[in-house]
Amino acid sequence: MTSSRRALLAAAVTATALLAGCSASSSPAPVPASVTKTGPQPSSNPPGSSVTSAPPARPSGPPAALPVAPGAGALPQTRAFPSTQSAAFRDAMQDLWLAVTTGNARLALPAFFPRAAYQKLKAIDDPGEDWDDRLWYDFTVDVGAAHRVVDPDARLVRVIVAGDDAAWVYPGVCANSIGYWHVDGARVVYREHGQERSIGIASLISWRGVWYVVHFGAVLRSVVTGIVDDPEVGPGVAGPAGGC
Repeated sequence: MTSSRRALLAAAVTATALLAGCSASSSPAPVPASVTKTGPQPSSNPPGSSVTSAPPARPSGPPAALPVAPGAGALPQTRAFPSTQSAAFRDAMQDLWLAVTTGNARLALPAFFPRAAYQKLKAIDDPGEDWDDRLWYDFTVDVGAAHRVVDPDARLVRVIVAGDDAAWVYPGVCANSIGYWHVDGARVVYREHGQERSIGIASLISWRGVWYVVHFGAVLRSVVTGIVDDPEVGPGVAGPAGGC
């Protein structure tokens, strides 16, 4: 990571910590500045309407994520459309929720787009370094921001993915060498102190028929700081369509 990026982070984290200390109450954190999501509007939308998945409760005991599947990202991409009713999706969302409620982003590794797949996907110089220094790093600070908004005892209710808005992104678009399914603005719905609330997942993309988080708080950001995507009372609205 460059020294300028570290300096930006240090300043942003300090500012975020001060804001968090000044707003310690039962109300949700302020909604961050909106992020404009731009990019081509790919076609090939699958049939079907918005899909809701309700992850099952995990057994009681110390927090522990499922292990990352051996060789995740090592096998070739497929055109299979990801199901939100699969055990893989439910487990991934449970691991994401575990990361949010504990503040430990590494617990969500099984839910995050695999590094090996990203190295195949991106037609850029050193995609592995980009995964390390941008993609995964931004995810970790977004998990930290979400942890400050969500009560550690909050219960995950369901995750809503707008299946009608999903699109196949073709090779050559958005600096990618391999196609994949993409959907914006999934909603993570949870219950906190008897009230239903939600936050967004900025972007999910597919690998071999499985949805993975690739951007949590925002796709783009002007400052290196954690962002919570559209925290709302109630389930919020999934979407919109488009993006990469």
